[in-house]
Amino acid sequence: MGIKNIIFDFGGVLIDWNPRYLYRNVFHDEIEMEFFLEKICSPVWNLKQDAGRSFNEATKELVNKFPQYENEIRNYYSNWLKMIGGAIEENVVLIEDLKNKYRLFGLTNWSDEAFPIVYNQYPFFKEFEGIVVSGTEKIVKPDARIYKLLLTRYGLIANESLFIDDNQENIKAANKLGFKTIHLKEKVNLKNELQKLA
Repeated sequence: MGIKNIIFDFGGVLIDWNPRYLYRNVFHDEIEMEFFLEKICSPVWNLKQDAGRSFNEATKELVNKFPQYENEIRNYYSNWLKMIGGAIEENVVLIEDLKNKYRLFGLTNWSDEAFPIVYNQYPFFKEFEGIVVSGTEKIVKPDARIYKLLLTRYGLIANESLFIDDNQENIKAANKLGFKTIHLKEKVNLKNELQKLA
């Protein structure tokens, strides 16, 4: 069965997001910065915002636990846009052509409060027919329910859909549901991978 729909993850695929872009200007010590991003404003903590927790609640939790880092913790969301390195142009440039051949969608783990900020900064988001944001739905990838929600909401069939993500667990979950997938690891060229489908 041929591909009719292409579903993009955003962070690491179309948008370069990395908290180090912000925190290299906050910390003078790389080791302390890495400790902070691993143990305090950690990926596990951040994922709870992607699952729908508010910035306010998330910040309050950490400030109570780590008062010595209050300013650095508050910086996470007050200066959140500084974590965006920009669009990943070599992938974004493919959207226009793909739109002529496929229906395009987004499926992203992103906070409901943060996503509108980035959405309004980058016009290419408006090229998508639909976008499912984990923070809005309160379900994060790789939970199968968020993939099924996308399929149901837009009337898609998994084996007619290609899912592109940089996270291996998210790719595995999509494969289990019957999606075709591209795991966008480092040094994988998305344009070349898409040409193999043609």
